[in-house]
Amino acid sequence: MLLKKGDVLIATDVQHDFLPGGSLPITNGDRVITPLNTAIRGFSSQGLPVVATRDWHPQNHSSFFAQGGRWPPHCVAESFGAHFDERLELPEGVVVISKATDRDKEAYSAFEGTDLNAQLRSLGAHRIVIGGLATDYCVLNTVKDALRLGYKVYVLEDAIEAINARPDDGLRALREMERLGAVLIRSRDLSVVKEEAA
Repeated sequence: MLLKKGDVLIATDVQHDFLPGGSLPITNGDRVITPLNTAIRGFSSQGLPVVATRDWHPQNHSSFFAQGGRWPPHCVAESFGAHFDERLELPEGVVVISKATDRDKEAYSAFEGTDLNAQLRSLGAHRIVIGGLATDYCVLNTVKDALRLGYKVYVLEDAIEAINARPDDGLRALREMERLGAVLIRSRDLSVVKEEAA
């Protein structure tokens, strides 16, 4: 995939609470960081936009156990667990999208209840490359909405990890994304136009 104008990278929810040691850890979740950094460097070298999404919950969010939800408390706004992992090489000017900020609404998709679509339109986005966490929740639902909104979507297969609450949830999510029209690629498949030496 040769990167070009109109391409945008979305790094999904690479937050402390979703990584080993966090309150809702994804097994091997930190494996996504190196390939995502490869993609970030490729986009940045071409002056292309990078978007970073994050869960940014109020303390009593409806998805938490205490409120009858299915998850332990995680990614509470301004907490350490909600911040991006420091190993993620987010560039200056990164567009940050905070989701699930409404106490009463879950939002797996980064488009739900946010201005992500408006931001992408303002950036002239046509193709989206996405990686991050988790394959079977926020990546899947963001990809589904992006396809529905008319974007061409590429999923970085080496830069995603699944929760796998049920065995093979991640694999099923990948197959669904493919069925809907997403293209699976790897970070090494991204190529850039090299500047000629002066």
